[in-house]
Amino acid sequence: MFDVERVANELVEWLKDRVKEANAKGIVLGLSGGVDSAVVAAAAKKAFPDDTLGIIMPCYSNPQDEKDALLLADRLNIRYKKVVLDEVYDSLLRAVGSTGNENRLALANIKPRLRMTTLYYHAALLNYLVAGTGNKSELTVGYFTKYGDSGVDILPLASFVKHEVWDLARYFNVPEEIINKAPSAGLWENQTDEKEMGITYKELDEYILTGKATERVRNIVDELNRKSQHKREMPKIFVPSSK
Repeated sequence: MFDVERVANELVEWLKDRVKEANAKGIVLGLSGGVDSAVVAAAAKKAFPDDTLGIIMPCYSNPQDEKDALLLADRLNIRYKKVVLDEVYDSLLRAVGSTGNENRLALANIKPRLRMTTLYYHAALLNYLVAGTGNKSELTVGYFTKYGDSGVDILPLASFVKHEVWDLARYFNVPEEIINKAPSAGLWENQTDEKEMGITYKELDEYILTGKATERVRNIVDELNRKSQHKREMPKIFVPSSK
């Protein structure tokens, strides 16, 4: 186990530095009811007690996620706002001519992109930075939506695998209900991270940290990493041979 107290304190100071260098005032983030957003929220609250805003953004979401987000906000005394995106999602589908029967992922990815739009609206109003909640495990295999939950100003957890995030959650006094729930992006009913990836976080984290894995796990992770490489890069720029 890493030195969780030292790392947590460094994380809080890092948030202060990033906000200061951007000439901003605080941090806004989505409160999803999951452990990653809970850790970022807890660290942000310590860094900016009066300038942290969590936004709960249900979009045909599991009601339990909202309950867990409210539980966290109450436990950590985090200022929050609820923005229901159901009608916005429906309106967009109508506008683009969706039948609702298209590729499930194409439809689901609209949700995190609407959420990022919502976060940046509030960030602009308050002069806050948008903090993402993606961790190293998710980023390695591309388990995030391009220009959705990856469309952020800072990624406080990008150096930590999932099990390290759980360690930080315990240090920050995140409710056990949130720590123990099955990780899910909440994109559709009964969806979980591990079910969608086809491997467990234990297997993924061990491979990332030590390079040790079964051939099956190694093949899955390497292929997911290869296919998602474009998500971790800036858009390709055409450079003519001469102007």
